[in-house]
Amino acid sequence: MENRTLLYEGKAKKIFATENPDHVLVYFKDDATAFNAQKKGSFERKGELNNKITSLIFNYLEKKGIPTHLVEQVSDLEQIVRRVDIIPLEMVVRNYAAGSMAQRLGVEEGTKSPVVIFDLCYKKDELGDPLINDHHAVFLGAATYEELKELYAIADKVNSLLIQLFDKIGIILVDFKIELGKLPSGEIILADEISPDTCRLWDKETMKKLDKDRFRRDLGSVTEAYVEIYERLKSKLEA
Repeated sequence: MENRTLLYEGKAKKIFATENPDHVLVYFKDDATAFNAQKKGSFERKGELNNKITSLIFNYLEKKGIPTHLVEQVSDLEQIVRRVDIIPLEMVVRNYAAGSMAQRLGVEEGTKSPVVIFDLCYKKDELGDPLINDHHAVFLGAATYEELKELYAIADKVNSLLIQLFDKIGIILVDFKIELGKLPSGEIILADEISPDTCRLWDKETMKKLDKDRFRRDLGSVTEAYVEIYERLKSKLEA
């Protein structure tokens, strides 16, 4: 596994080469950003908790037939993953109106949607990851129509599985975003992370926010919220 050549550093993670050309090492940082990095900070144990939560969720999804890039978690802050070419699109899946969608459409936050809503965002930091449609994605060369069909199918299946999982631990899955990548074979698999950084998660009984909105909105107790998600998932998935 040794090499430790830094390949990429993003807002929340560092990616290092390993001796295996098909694998990279992901290091989860404690840094936190919001509103396209206009707000910056950090909080205790963020990297550790996101690493552990992502590992639990990706292992769960693998068992349910969703291929992911995760190979193994190797430390509190690190995991080995398969090297993929990230598709420059974020798939945002919404079960309830919240955040930017609620603001954009003038809808009360927490309104349940009668249908699953899929938003597509172009991964381009300098543009603020703009909301686009399928035709834009094809025009930009980000994906073909056939690939988009597959991306939506994966996102829909992930949503169904996560709704079931979180419901069992007393959590409402409000919305989440995922990233996908291509293996050299062309297979599209789930990549990046699924954590309270990338999901909106509300307690079913109290409606307390247990996700990065606690950082975005200065609600406090950010680490405690992430710990709560981790402990509930661990209790369910490692039972």
